[in-house]
Amino acid sequence: MDKTKETKPEVFWDLTPLYTSFADPKLEADKKTLVEFCDHLLAQASALAAADSPVDACNRYLTTYNQALLLLDKLYNYGSLTYAVNTADSAALNLVEVLEGYFPKLSLAEAHFKMWLKELPDFNALLTAKELQAFHFYLNSARQSAAHTLSTAEEELFALLQNTGGNAWSKLQDQTVASLTGHFRGEDLVLSALRAKAYDQDPAVRREAYEAELACYPKMDTVSAACLNAIKGEAITAAAKRGYDSVLDMTLQKSHMDKETLQAMLTAMEESLPAFRKYFRKKAELLGHKNGLPFYDLFAPVGEVSMEYSYEQAKQYVIDNFSQFSPELGEFAAHAFAHDWIDVYPRKGKVSGAFCSEIKSLEESRIMTNFDGSLSDVYTLAHELGHGFHNYCMKGVAPVNSDSPMQLAETASIFCETIVANASLKEASPQEKVVILENDIMSTAQVIVDILSRYYFESELIEKRQNGSLSVDELKAAMIRAQKRTYGDGLDENYLHPYMWMCKPHYYSSNLNFYNFPYAFGELFAKGLYALYAKEGAGFVPKYKELLRSTGSRSTHDVLAIVGMDSHSPEFFRGSLALTIAKIEEWLKLV
Repeated sequence: MDKTKETKPEVFWDLTPLYTSFADPKLEADKKTLVEFCDHLLAQASALAAADSPVDACNRYLTTYNQALLLLDKLYNYGSLTYAVNTADSAALNLVEVLEGYFPKLSLAEAHFKMWLKELPDFNALLTAKELQAFHFYLNSARQSAAHTLSTAEEELFALLQNTGGNAWSKLQDQTVASLTGHFRGEDLVLSALRAKAYDQDPAVRREAYEAELACYPKMDTVSAACLNAIKGEAITAAAKRGYDSVLDMTLQKSHMDKETLQAMLTAMEESLPAFRKYFRKKAELLGHKNGLPFYDLFAPVGEVSMEYSYEQAKQYVIDNFSQFSPELGEFAAHAFAHDWIDVYPRKGKVSGAFCSEIKSLEESRIMTNFDGSLSDVYTLAHELGHGFHNYCMKGVAPVNSDSPMQLAETASIFCETIVANASLKEASPQEKVVILENDIMSTAQVIVDILSRYYFESELIEKRQNGSLSVDELKAAMIRAQKRTYGDGLDENYLHPYMWMCKPHYYSSNLNFYNFPYAFGELFAKGLYALYAKEGAGFVPKYKELLRSTGSRSTHDVLAIVGMDSHSPEFFRGSLALTIAKIEEWLKLV
């Protein structure tokens, strides 16, 4: 395709299918209905033990619970999505905070339900009931998690305190990072715009943007450190009080993933590091560096071809190549573009990064990007649309069966990214192939090498946080240690990124911990799936859709078993990594 960059029009997502504004009468009516649902749900949960028919009582509870989740999803998406692209919108923030006030009621009802399941004499009667057949996995998981459920009063208090604790710290971090600007060549740029310059053709621009980025963090680093310490401190307390061995153990159990799977993956990732370091050193050499690659050149373009894209070009390219996998996937992407599901460009007040949010009540998704025209941005667009397709495959699935664990939530996104990356390689000229291969390797290096560094960092952070809060200097030092451990001699140790803990939002969720290794799992699982698709062709597509539909209702090990994969074996992960290692060797020969 023609890779000429065009003038950028504004492209915002359309939230009017939810509500027309914060003054929309439907919004107020739905808030009142949500209160009624929550009160009704709590009453049902409290009366479970006295019910004559456990099956009927369970069915009624799940019906109300799913209805409440759908309505909460609708309201919360409107507030949080509006806030994500304008963190100065006080009405959006107010709605989010009001809705968070309902979480304690839902948590309390859920606690009642879990304890009832735990104490129910004939639990198997629920599993044999026809009307509850679709909820077997959810019911079993809920009963197992009851072992980590506190008393009703404690659960209620914990849920209430979380709104003024972890959730509040998380919002403060969003506001902090969204407000950061760095002075670059006579103008103040938001953080996401500064970081986007890491892909610029001009080496001076890349270095100056890196220096401007690092210079802006000290303005607010003590605030971010306080947020991070508070959020991880809360996680440590929650894990201990609930009887988990550790925060990691809590994360794995909630994710329906076992330690054997995680260890098998980490083993294969660590074994692959020498190959990635070889790539980093060669890239450094090509860019004129003698002591490894400086962090500001990690994303530097390599090759004579300028790979820049307008948004319109990126859209069509994604649609065309998705359609090669299946017409349904291409039609899905075209529908998302045509119906304004995507908020595209960076602007002040908009949070950094990219994400896809499922709107279960509409059976739609909304996607936020900070598109700046790089090949990486095209891959990001495909990645987030992959999340949207995953949501699309779950149409009609009840909310309680739609909650995919972190590591499986990345499957479709990385699969779709792989479709676009492999397509671009096939049609590339020799010069373009060097660029595209390098971008592919660079992207995978982030998901394997950098993600591993983030896993090491969070592991150290949580271990040390048990003895007290970490200072800004301690957090920076821990990040540098983690980067040296994974990147090794591939990077110039004088130019690392000590503030990576501050700019990555994944560390700051009060309910998610270790949101790093799931990306690596998704990468390796998706590429393993793509290899199966390459062998099986169109016959693979129905199996793939069914797999995506099941990610919220099976364990990770069982989901992989659908396509004959063993998650406990490092060999599975080694096989996926071998695909990237082969690309590294091919690229080294070309350059």
